Amino acid sequence: MTRAATTANPVLARNRQATHEYSILETFEAGIELTGTEVKALRDGRTQLREGYVRVENGEAWLLGVNIAEYAQGNRCNHDPQRRRRLLLHKREIEYLGAKVAQQGLTLIPLRIYLKGNRIKLEFGLAKGKKLWDKRQAIAERDARRDAERITARAQRL
Repeated sequence: MTRAATTANPVLARNRQATHEYSILETFEAGIELTGTEVKALRDGRTQLREGYVRVENGEAWLLGVNIAEYAQGNRCNHDPQRRRRLLLHKREIEYLGAKVAQQGLTLIPLRIYLKGNRIKLEFGLAKGKKLWDKRQAIAERDARRDAERITARAQRL
């Protein structure tokens, strides 16, 4: 097996709407403070990132609005699906993110949750909301790119 195959990071959850609704300016990686039943539910793929966002409060970064469903085999100590989860970042990163969000009106959107070794990580982006015409322009560019790829594929077949 090649080294690239062993270092692959399996994705546990992905926010597919994020790139459609927002322009991602920068991405960051953070650890998440989770309970045992949350880890098991994540590994089962029982999570939804669509409504999630990251907020910086009192020098800490929090993941809010992410639904990690209760673990089916969990007992009375099961977790609350909508609870706030603390993100594990360096102090300077948290200060940087807080300043960017406060100054420029940007937002922090979770993009994906994945495994890195035996740790669960969150990739989130510093994003700016798209206007309706931005979305139309992105769709037009994607369609034009697809048409160009089709034409080159046809030319190569001949």
